[in-house]
Amino acid sequence: MDGAWQGGTRAMLESFPAARTPSPLTAGLFQNDLWLLAAALAIGLLIGVERGWKRREQEEGTRVAGVRTFALIGLLGGACALVAQRAQSPLFLGFCFLGVSAALVTAHVLRFQREGDLGLTSLSAGLLTFALGAMAAYGLVVPAVSAAVVATFLLSFKPKLHAWIAHLTSEELQAALKLLLVSVVLLPILPNRGYGPWGVLNPYEIWWMVVLIAAVSFVGYVLVKVAGTRRGLIFTAIAAGLVSSTALTLHFARLSRKRAATDSLLAAGILLACGTMFPRMLLLTWVVDPRVSFHLLWPVLAMAAVVYGAAGIRLWRGGGHRGTAQEVSQAYVQSPLDLWPAVHFGLLLSFIILAAEALRRWLGEAGVYLVSALSGITDVDAITLSLSRMAGAELGLSVVATGITLAAVANNLAKGGIAAVVSRGALAGAVLPPLLVASVVGALLALWG
Repeated sequence: MDGAWQGGTRAMLESFPAARTPSPLTAGLFQNDLWLLAAALAIGLLIGVERGWKRREQEEGTRVAGVRTFALIGLLGGACALVAQRAQSPLFLGFCFLGVSAALVTAHVLRFQREGDLGLTSLSAGLLTFALGAMAAYGLVVPAVSAAVVATFLLSFKPKLHAWIAHLTSEELQAALKLLLVSVVLLPILPNRGYGPWGVLNPYEIWWMVVLIAAVSFVGYVLVKVAGTRRGLIFTAIAAGLVSSTALTLHFARLSRKRAATDSLLAAGILLACGTMFPRMLLLTWVVDPRVSFHLLWPVLAMAAVVYGAAGIRLWRGGGHRGTAQEVSQAYVQSPLDLWPAVHFGLLLSFIILAAEALRRWLGEAGVYLVSALSGITDVDAITLSLSRMAGAELGLSVVATGITLAAVANNLAKGGIAAVVSRGALAGAVLPPLLVASVVGALLALWG
């Protein structure tokens, strides 16, 4: 019986290699037991300072745990871990943890009876401090200290976290859960192999791109809501460009018919949103295939510089107009994440992948450029992702970069036309020339590259 227990203990110890041989990050300085105990003590002090500061106004003796208590808990965790190592008895550390847990729970119950406070934060922080102190003694100093810093930040941000939760709507919570559902739950179970004509339809890859677009849109929604009404039109337009610069162009063009006095400001907003499309393209291509983003770098940066420069001039001339930004954000921030548009995007992406492969087989590179220009009129993300996916094995990197640039050019011209037509010419002179110049510059650089 004793031999079996010792064998189990030895196997358990072997699962903690850092207990016998410190990692390279902790080699040298943290090989000495005193340094390991010092790290455990520092972890307790770090968390204890935050907990003590929170309750600094309470009288001495009424606080359940303060700086000294948390420091001692961290040191106790380190000491118990060292004893467990020397005795080769992990069970000793487990019993020590149970003892600390019993003491902290008893203190929490007594405090509840005295103050009626049901909060478990200090109790959880105490248990975490013991565990992190033990981790430090086992040689896992860097992960333990990193976790202590993160825990301290979380503890100190309590008011902001509660305020954020108080302003969180049911729709926003459901949107975050939907994003997790389609990414964490649904994506891993999809087959990762080709189907359909020529085997170009890979369900896993297509849905992964759908998840990527949904995540970018959700981030854009958060930025619009958080920064739009407080920071003005600049942040509203840039954040909206992460979601749909075409939608913002249409909305601003409609506003210009009612608010002619703010045409310069509205034109700046359109240009900012259109300019944001370019770094978004780089981001998408870098995630799918970084080689494509390097080939696109100069054309995309040049187009972004032209459009952002024109927007800066318009902002300098138009000044600030808080009311317009608030009106835009209120009209634009409607749904943080809707799965139906994501499904539609997946279907569009599948169609473009099939069309690009078919035209490539029938017409060669000219077919790729044709489908790029046509699809770019309505949506630049789908063709960007589909061509990036085909880079290397099926298409040359220069062909992919040129096709994506053509899609951006077509999208620019389409948005310029929307602004001019919907605004009844009011924004034509302000929006069309920069987008046209950017398109010409981007096309020339793509062809030259």
